[in-house]
Amino acid sequence: MAAPKAIIVISGKRKSGKDYISDKLLNKFGSDKCAILHLSGPLKLQYAKEHGLDFQRLLDASEYKEKYRADMIRWGEEKRNQDPEFFCRLAASEDDFLKDVWIISDARRLSDVDYFKKYYNKVTITVRVQADLDTRKQRGFVYTEGVDNAESECGLDSGVNWDIVISNNGDKQELEEGIDKLIDLIHF
Repeated sequence: MAAPKAIIVISGKRKSGKDYISDKLLNKFGSDKCAILHLSGPLKLQYAKEHGLDFQRLLDASEYKEKYRADMIRWGEEKRNQDPEFFCRLAASEDDFLKDVWIISDARRLSDVDYFKKYYNKVTITVRVQADLDTRKQRGFVYTEGVDNAESECGLDSGVNWDIVISNNGDKQELEEGIDKLIDLIHF
């Protein structure tokens, strides 16, 4: 596998705008040089295989996914407890990641950040996307017990010195400035 020239590891609460910012970065770099890596993809694929579920429906924002979310979180934690690098390793082996820039759009645990820092330290940039609760609610956030207080949502609330923090509360200029600061950190 070719080594990437930059890995952007993005974290943030649900409805903070992680995917939105990932898409903006992909557009800025271009899909010929950049790819978005979802750590949840390999998790959902493995969960679907082991439980006889529809993998594609676990990827969308449907009630189908929500029906299995809590159990999927529990199952994923069991897998990570056995091997903290399991899902990162699966995701980093995908064919699409022969590109120069990898965007990890959904880091959720310290073990996710640690994996990329351990194996790709010189090219890894950590990013925290922040949006206040009212903004997240306007985007459809509803607190769910067992999800929003689980490690999958709170595991990176502390313990990481983020290279950059991007505010995504609806101020387009502030958002663009944050993205530009991030891009300035990348050299290839």
